[in-house]
Amino acid sequence: MALHLIKLCVGAESVEDLREWVARKALAAVAAGLEPHSFHTTRMVPKRTEDILAGGSLYWVIKGYVQARQPLIGIETFTDGEGIGRCNLILGPQVVETELQPRRAFQGWRYLEQKEAPRDLASLSSDGGEMPLELRRELAELGLL
Repeated sequence: MALHLIKLCVGAESVEDLREWVARKALAAVAAGLEPHSFHTTRMVPKRTEDILAGGSLYWVIKGYVQARQPLIGIETFTDGEGIGRCNLILGPQVVETELQPRRAFQGWRYLEQKEAPRDLASLSSDGGEMPLELRRELAELGLL
């Protein structure tokens, strides 16, 4: 069973903001002759990398709710210019919207077990219609989603 990570998406106001950031990173990578992946740099290196890379994703908390995820496709460690160990979480180019799940602010990243991860939004909609974000947010606050 895959293990995931969860992290605050600082600076993003919406999933669309996150998508735009990912698209800019992908274009810059392609222009440099690299794969269109984005990455997130963090100081702490996950110790359970094998479990994470077996189908895990980085779930993004935006404005107090888990709202999206990106597949984790690699973890690279390095030492920065100041001699501090760091880690790049290599992310796939897809941003997948998820059901809203309230989360309080926290620092860094946390492990997220598969059973606690929100489902993909596409898997919840059988009629193809999309509920407005504000309505989904209100229903999630009431515990109805």
